[in-house]
Amino acid sequence: MSLRIYNTLSRELEEFSPLQPGKVRMYVCGMTVYDYCHLGHARSMIAFDVVQRWLKASGFEVNYVRNITDIDDKIIRRAVENGESIRALTDRMIDALHEDADALGIERPTHEPRATDYIPQMLSMIGTLEKKGLAYRAENGDVNYAIRKFPGYGKLSGKSIDELHAGERVAVLDGKDDPLDPVLWKSAKASEPEEVKWASEFGAGRPGWHIECSAMACALLGETLDIHGGGEDLQFPHHENEIAQSEGANGKPLSNYWMHNGFIVTDNEKMSKSLGNFFLIRDVLKKYDAETIRFFVLRAHYRRPLNYSDVHLDDARNSLKRLYTALDLVAPAEVKIDWTDPYAARFKAAMDEDFATPEAVAVLFDLAGEVNRTQSATQAGLLKALGGCVQILQSDPKSFLRAGATLDDAAIQAQIDARAAAKAAKNFAEADRLRQALLDQGIVLKDSPAGTTWTVAK
Repeated sequence: MSLRIYNTLSRELEEFSPLQPGKVRMYVCGMTVYDYCHLGHARSMIAFDVVQRWLKASGFEVNYVRNITDIDDKIIRRAVENGESIRALTDRMIDALHEDADALGIERPTHEPRATDYIPQMLSMIGTLEKKGLAYRAENGDVNYAIRKFPGYGKLSGKSIDELHAGERVAVLDGKDDPLDPVLWKSAKASEPEEVKWASEFGAGRPGWHIECSAMACALLGETLDIHGGGEDLQFPHHENEIAQSEGANGKPLSNYWMHNGFIVTDNEKMSKSLGNFFLIRDVLKKYDAETIRFFVLRAHYRRPLNYSDVHLDDARNSLKRLYTALDLVAPAEVKIDWTDPYAARFKAAMDEDFATPEAVAVLFDLAGEVNRTQSATQAGLLKALGGCVQILQSDPKSFLRAGATLDDAAIQAQIDARAAAKAAKNFAEADRLRQALLDQGIVLKDSPAGTTWTVAK
């Protein structure tokens, strides 16, 4: 079975065929670095980390670009609020982004361009759009894109310009021909002499958000990509505008496949800073280990909404412990995945069907059950190797299980008492199970004529 990807543009599952055999050009919209990353950002980063890992596992060479937006109104405002330079703020936030991503087992992309390093490429594309009659200079000095002159506008969202205007509250301001016309170049204001700006043929100013990705994607990957991805909130207007700009300038499709991950939601509301219902990655990491967070994300399909709660994270942790318990029971052998093995074949079939991680995880649980029954080191090795395809089950099992020990003294004593009762009832299987359950959590029991004592395993 070949890899199939759900293409947002066609709204269908399509067989994946890259432009160049064996090689994949993938661009994913990254973060605007004015604050720390929250779990919504983690969801997107993990989703596309899994995509690029599976592409590599499938034999592709992946050129993966995830950009950094380091000039933006929010960044400017935050730097002013903090009393620091834009560069100091963005450098600090990029370092924090890397800390969070590294903790979650997310591989660094091949390229991580900063928008401010690609101003010449943006200006060149804007110049091309103006020459083609797709961009115009407004009375206030801005340069805007004329969306009504691009016939395909709305094809990604599946709506016409008039439908996109439904409920539109933005008035035609500053000489825009249409309220939806995105700004390509924001003119510097004489009233703000300290404003960040670059010199250009259009006058001093700075780029609009949408043109940044168009220029960086083209500069690093070419005029047409294999895969363009991002959160579903970017589908309109950001990706719609990228298409209009890039295809308007280059006359070629921007991307053959469009992928969008679903939101993390809290109480059925999208997690976002604007709604104030977000949880920073680094704060959640104070309570839960990184692999549990990653596993929590993997248990849902990347296109589906994912409901955040401590209950769901606790459940993810307990489920992950079940997999690690199998690897703790049987030391895994070093194996190269045999994709004809029934478990490996099922895992591959799931991942090849639009990166269906929930089904792939279900295969891991079935395989863990097989390891528990057969105590096969080869099967344990396969379990670890398949987990490695999505970057889980790579820690030392004993260390992982002990790190999860959260019992207090009263809870430990309650289990010791339950074990004593089981022994008194000659239910030795239950007594052994309770002893092992405590050991899995780092609690070692010592029986003596005086009673049972416990210590924490070193």
